[in-house]
Amino acid sequence: MQLPDIDEEGYLIDPSAWNEELARRFADQENIQLNEDHWDAIHFMRQYYAEHQVAPDVRHVTKHLAQRLGAESRNKVFELFPYGYVKQACKIAGMKRPRAWSTG
Repeated sequence: MQLPDIDEEGYLIDPSAWNEELARRFADQENIQLNEDHWDAIHFMRQYYAEHQVAPDVRHVTKHLAQRLGAESRNKVFELFPYGYVKQACKIAGMKRPRAWSTG
């Protein structure tokens, strides 16, 4: 598979070029083994992006996971993506790097 265009930090330039194989490749680069909860967060992010044309804020993903997994899972997104929502979750989900956010 040929890698689509990415920026200097490794984020997709065109989020519509994303697919699950690419997500697995990005996850491997981040040393993340994708499981059901990762895919749930990623698919939620992709759906949100399709509806709003912008990456969801981490609070939206946190709320989504809490609705599915229960309130005790409030920090689940940070367990799934320990080096940061923007650095890992946004990259794996094929979002452009949100410029107004920190990498944490």
